[in-house]
Amino acid sequence: MKKQGSFKVMFLVMLVSLVIASLWDKLPAIKNSIHYVLNPTAGALMNWNLTIGMLIVVLIISALTTVIQKYTTDQTELKRLKKEQKALQKEMKEHKSNPQKMAELQKKQMAFIPQQFKLQMGSIAYTAVPLILLFRWFGDYFGEIMTTTGEPVRFFGFLGWFLFYLIVTMVFSSLLKKWWDIA
Repeated sequence: MKKQGSFKVMFLVMLVSLVIASLWDKLPAIKNSIHYVLNPTAGALMNWNLTIGMLIVVLIISALTTVIQKYTTDQTELKRLKKEQKALQKEMKEHKSNPQKMAELQKKQMAFIPQQFKLQMGSIAYTAVPLILLFRWFGDYFGEIMTTTGEPVRFFGFLGWFLFYLIVTMVFSSLLKKWWDIA
C-alpha cells in the first residue's frame, strides 16, 4: 500500500497546530504540560551548556523527524521522483540555449512539486503539532533568559535561537538522511 497523504489532512493538521499555538497562553494546561515535560529534559541540557545542550536537543529532534519521515512516506516513489528530477535537470543543462525546450522542461519539473509534497504529507501530519509545541517552549525558554539577562540569546555570538535551530537541523537531517538512505 502506498503511503500517500492528502491536502485535506495537511490543512487539518496545520489548523490544529495554529489553534494550539494560539491557545498557548490562554490555556495554561497546554503550556504547563509541555513545560513539565521539556524543562527537566531539554531545559536541563541547555541549562548545563546552552550551545552543546541545544545541539543535542536539535540532534534528537532531527533523528526523530527523520525516522518518522522514513516510515511514513513511500521511499521507493520519492527516490524514483528524485531520480527523474536529476535526469530532467541534466537535460535542462543540455538545452539551456533553447528557450522553448527549457520552458517545456521547466513545466515538467514543476509537475513534480505537488507529487513530492503529497508523498511527504504523512511525516508532516505526525510532526507538525509536536514541533509547534516545541517552538513555543523554545520561545518561553529563551524569552526567560532574555528577561533575566536583558540580552537576547546568541549562539556563536551572532545567531538567534531560531536561525541556529534551522541551520543545525538542516545539517543534521541531511547527514541522517544520507546515513539512513532516506529520500
